Amino acid sequence: MWTAISAAIAQASGEPFTMRGRQPVGGGCINSAYTIEGDEARYFVKTNAAIHADMFAAEFEGLHTLAASDTVRVPLPLCWGVSDTHGYLVLECIEFGRAETRSMARLGEGLAALHRHTHAQYGWHRDNTIGTTPQLNHPHSDWVTFWRQQRLGYQLELAAHGDHRGALQRKGERLVAQLDQLFGDHRPAAALLHGDLWAGNHGYTDTGEPVLFDPAVYYGDRETDLAMTELFGGYSPDFYHAYQAAYPLDEGYHVRKQLYNLYHVLNHLNLFGGGYGAQAERMIDSLLSEVS
Repeated sequence: MWTAISAAIAQASGEPFTMRGRQPVGGGCINSAYTIEGDEARYFVKTNAAIHADMFAAEFEGLHTLAASDTVRVPLPLCWGVSDTHGYLVLECIEFGRAETRSMARLGEGLAALHRHTHAQYGWHRDNTIGTTPQLNHPHSDWVTFWRQQRLGYQLELAAHGDHRGALQRKGERLVAQLDQLFGDHRPAAALLHGDLWAGNHGYTDTGEPVLFDPAVYYGDRETDLAMTELFGGYSPDFYHAYQAAYPLDEGYHVRKQLYNLYHVLNHLNLFGGGYGAQAERMIDSLLSEVS
């Protein structure tokens, strides 16, 4: 595999590359990760079973799309491919450091700038993944329909197939049927999204520049990115103040953020089980109380 990766790097970069060293990198729960070094260059490489190679293809395209916005820095993708039983993705290797005084504010400003990039329809030109779960992105002109069918509805279907039925499904069906009431007149622009913006998917260079990685890119309501930053924490008040100053959120966000984070909690239920089912039910109850 590593011989094939070295050859792919040489072809993509246009420069000879022979791997002189390889170091495993911890922290991920889906892929194996390494830094590899040649005589003149260093890269970050993700690997997984070949069956997951399309996940790397989607991430490759997503990173290119984010990089083209010229807003927040991302690791530039070099190439992806399959070798025997493994798929791989090769990225720019960024030296990470610690946040500086204005790093979080810069991230908030950069995210606001990213969200100013919009599209005519919600979704994307291809499906991708949220964790290892397929994320449907079939383009649609109506945001409520998109969220009903391709986000909440799809996750509830997966939960049912995984034996998470009963009250969760009954309440979930009621919520999905009443989405129009929850959204009201809110018709957001189709903004370019990172799509999986928990604290583990951002970092800072050794000079304090913010970096986003591991995206699940699509075009949708910018509030979905902001909502996820609040789901697991890890973002300072400076981040939110800077975002709000650059691109104020619409009225009603405090309710919609629960709706948007429900998608991720259901996904965690489908991936990991455990207490996420009870958490999802509590969120659905809270949302239903807004329309009952």
